[in-house]
Amino acid sequence: MAASDAAWGVAGALVAGLVVAGFLVWAIRLGIKVRGREQGPSRTSPRPPHPDSGDGPDMSAHERREPDEVPRAADESERLTPHQLHPGGSRRSEDQGRPRWNSGSSGSSGSGGSGAN
Repeated sequence: MAASDAAWGVAGALVAGLVVAGFLVWAIRLGIKVRGREQGPSRTSPRPPHPDSGDGPDMSAHERREPDEVPRAADESERLTPHQLHPGGSRRSEDQGRPRWNSGSSGSSGSGGSGAN
């Protein structure tokens, strides 16, 4: 009797698996049919060219910044208030030239040595 119950359990699991698999196949075919009836993406005219202003493709400006020093209080006991501070931690650099690699430097990795021991 126990073997018969186990056989029914296996058969029930097999039938349930086939039902689920059939439902998934049906759902995928239905999705393909619905997608085939949908309108395709709209055809728009080509985008206008970007202005040649040196900005990046995302229209963000690129500029070199340098640290803006915090002003010192006239007296050591005097505290600076927020309106006496500058709004940002950096300011626009006078030299906007692009930084170049120096032949004696290794860039951002390492100490800049020649590598020879």
